[in-house]
Amino acid sequence: MGSGMNQNIAMNVDTQVELLLADVDHAYSAVELKDRMKAAATAGRPLRVKLGMDPTAPDLHLGHAVVLRKLRQFQDLGHKAVLIIGDFTAMIGDPTGKAKTRPVLSAQQVDENSRTYLQQAGKILDTGAAKLEIRRNSEWLSKMNFGDALRLAQQMTVARMLERDTFSHRYKTGEAVYIHEFLYPLMQGWDSVMVEADVELGGTDQTFNNLVGRDLQAGQGQPPQIVIIMEILVGTDGRQKMSKSLDNYIGVADSAVNQFGKVMSIPDGLMKQWFRLCTPLSSDRIASLLDAGITHPREAKDILGRMIVEQFHSAEAAEAAAADFRLRFTDGKLPAEVEERVVASAMLHDGKIGLLTLIKEVGFASSTSEARRLVESGAVSFGGVKISDPRIHVSLDERPILQVGKRKVSRIRVV
Repeated sequence: MGSGMNQNIAMNVDTQVELLLADVDHAYSAVELKDRMKAAATAGRPLRVKLGMDPTAPDLHLGHAVVLRKLRQFQDLGHKAVLIIGDFTAMIGDPTGKAKTRPVLSAQQVDENSRTYLQQAGKILDTGAAKLEIRRNSEWLSKMNFGDALRLAQQMTVARMLERDTFSHRYKTGEAVYIHEFLYPLMQGWDSVMVEADVELGGTDQTFNNLVGRDLQAGQGQPPQIVIIMEILVGTDGRQKMSKSLDNYIGVADSAVNQFGKVMSIPDGLMKQWFRLCTPLSSDRIASLLDAGITHPREAKDILGRMIVEQFHSAEAAEAAAADFRLRFTDGKLPAEVEERVVASAMLHDGKIGLLTLIKEVGFASSTSEARRLVESGAVSFGGVKISDPRIHVSLDERPILQVGKRKVSRIRVV
């Protein structure tokens, strides 16, 4: 009976591992994950799966949701999510993916951002006490004295730290690298020690930090955490990773209409990655949606938009958003033949142009102040999405439609 039970445990674990690793970029390592899950199942305990998030901005976007959805997958398989709000590390600054030091936030900013993070993460995670543990790393990091910090620093060499590509690049190009930035991976790794993480999740830009956690745990006599790395979601511009600072994001808290409209405006080439990382669809189903001989690209994008909206709102909201989009852009709200206007490529910076500049350039406003007034009054839509922020810059890929009021409508082409 005992051997039969062990066989059932192994079969169950094999199935879980296959599911959990199906869409990841890398795992350190798959064998360790399987062994840890078998041991936990035999002991009758769930794995502790850590995700750390620094509340550096008030909103989460679909890029964050990719990792949160993986965390939810672990929860659905019976494991416990340990969500660490990096309220202490957010005030230090993680240089990950940055060409310069990240600005330091105030305690008040961090606290305000933390509240919205938790609220928005709850749209994805199971927030029941049995499935979710929420910790703030100020619980342990703020209590460390200078001696504690020095002992932590002794566990990492400068040569190892410079293996991190951002540090290496900045050092070689003469960009300042500050000592406190070297401490950031150590602090994130110490989080893993303090919560005794079995698994840590992160994007590809977090690989170095997460692997440091393995080293620190081993140094403290803990089993090193398994690190599961998720692919970085490309933003709506189709070129760079999704980021609020790049204005190429879809917010978890965005309205259903805005979420759907932004999905409908992405380049067709993004759909494959977005279907893989933002929906639970099988690879066969995704392949059929991306086959133009089976599914028209517009229909495929409509399905993608509905599925994303439904995750954060409801099926009814997704249907209403799709209907609203059709009403405005398909069923007569726009002219059947939209006039095309051109913008010189020299006016673009990193592929984008200021919205106010664009409105003036195509002749829909005679001055910047008039363009600003139109935007702030809610009269401007771009790529199917109403825009009220006059400061944003927009991408002109895929010849988007600019609409000002009901009569000024043009498709924009770059020459």
